[in-house]
This record gives sequence, C-alpha cells and structure tokens, in this order.
Amino acid sequence: MEASNLKLSRRELLVMSAASATMMAMPAVAAAQSASAGRARPPVNAPVALRVNGHLHELELDTRSSLLDVLRERLQLGGTKKGCDHGQCGACTVLVNGRRINSCLTLAVMHQGDEITTIEGLGTPQRLHPLQAAFVRHDGYQCGYCTPGQICSAVGMLAEIEAGVPSHVSADLEARPLLSAAEIRERMSGNLCRCGAYANIVDAITDVAEGKA
Repeated sequence: MEASNLKLSRRELLVMSAASATMMAMPAVAAAQSASAGRARPPVNAPVALRVNGHLHELELDTRSSLLDVLRERLQLGGTKKGCDHGQCGACTVLVNGRRINSCLTLAVMHQGDEITTIEGLGTPQRLHPLQAAFVRHDGYQCGYCTPGQICSAVGMLAEIEAGVPSHVSADLEARPLLSAAEIRERMSGNLCRCGAYANIVDAITDVAEGKA
C-alpha cells in the first residue's frame, strides 16, 4: 500500500501516539523504580526509655515510629486517639513536659527523658481531673472520640494563660491574657469536634478556669 493511500482516523492516530509515548517512557520508569529499590533501607531499631504518666517504659522501637503509634500500639494507652494522623484534628493531643503537642507529628525517639502525660494520667474514674469532671458536668462531648485530646489541650491551654502567653486574639501582647470565650476558642481551635459540642466545651473550660481564679 502506498503512503499516499494510508489514511488513519483521528481516533487511530491518538491511540498510536499514546502507545508510542508509553513505549518510550517505559525504560525511564523502570530505571527510576530500580534506583528507588536500590536506595530502600531496612528499618532501624533503637532502645528508647519513655516516661509516660509517671512510669518508665524501656522499649526497642523503629526510629520512624510516631509517639502516637507507640502510645497506642506498644503501651496500650488507647485514650490518645488517631484521627487524621496529619496534625489537623487534635485528637492525639498529649502533654510533654507540661506543653501540649500533637503526638502524631513527633517521633517517639525524640522524647527520651521527657515527661509525657496522656488522658489516662490526668485522672481516674474514681478521682477525675477537674477538667474531666467539668466536661461531664457540662456535657462537653457527644461521640467522645475527640474528648481526650480536647481535655489534654485544655490543660495545656490553661497553663499557657497562667504563664501569660498571648494568642492571636489577645488585645495586648504584653499584658496578661484575659480569660474570655474568644481567647478559649482561639487557643482551642486546633482541636476539632465533629459533633459540634464547642459551646459546652467552652463552658467546661471556663468553669475550671474561673474556679482556679
């Protein structure tokens, strides 16, 4: 058949072009996959001593393990919840040396020697922490999944206010922050409640803060 008589439909031309591009790209993709496989390294384990809720735990950990996964899977402290696993919901909030952090965003090996407090370390069913009791009293939860993180964050937040740490809504950055609903909402904005119990959460925190004052 002469070239002048060769006629291709638009669809056939597109199919042939795509097939040609795919064949040309295959060697590069294979080379990249081979190089990536060559760079893969086995996990590295290290001895880590974590002090959690006043108890020392000596563990052998994969250095890539998040503090959240170690708390939940190795120490069986299921009160610390895994929500988004990206530091966006606050369900995994714990206290480290008195400061609140998202435990999903930090490696366990970074906290050797630190004092770590989870919701289990704040109180017991027989002797609740004041904030735990206030959340019950003001119905500051519905499904309860975010509640441990909310309470741990509230403990850290009240400590920040007592220390005079300002927030984005503080009227005077050099003055002692006022305890107001706006301050509480701003400071607790990193903890999401998908059930929408925010008003009751603010009431519970205000109750405890005013009692301290």
